[in-house]
Amino acid sequence: MAQQILVRYERGDVISGALWMLLISLLLFWLPVLGPIIAGFVGGRKAGGLGSAILAVFLPALLLGVFLFSFATVLTGFALLGIVAGTGSFFWIVGGVGPLLVGAIIGGALGPSIR
Repeated sequence: MAQQILVRYERGDVISGALWMLLISLLLFWLPVLGPIIAGFVGGRKAGGLGSAILAVFLPALLLGVFLFSFATVLTGFALLGIVAGTGSFFWIVGGVGPLLVGAIIGGALGPSIR
């Protein structure tokens, strides 16, 4: 009997999608718009769906904002400075994820990746 090879479609996870987006963005930094679109597409496919892909785009910005808020507050002792550092970094990063978000929406909408 011939053995059938089954292709399984599994849902990915947000963390792996975000890591793929980060890695490919770093490798394709020399392509101004096309690099983030490719990174978003691959990360969106790895994330497994549209909602997970969008979360994978914004999760690193949110985590970095929380980290900088905590770090600035601990180092200076002023919570107001931590709030300024955290929100400033969050909006700075979110302002630059346009092409990454477009690629993630396309990749997430096309369905989960094949593993």
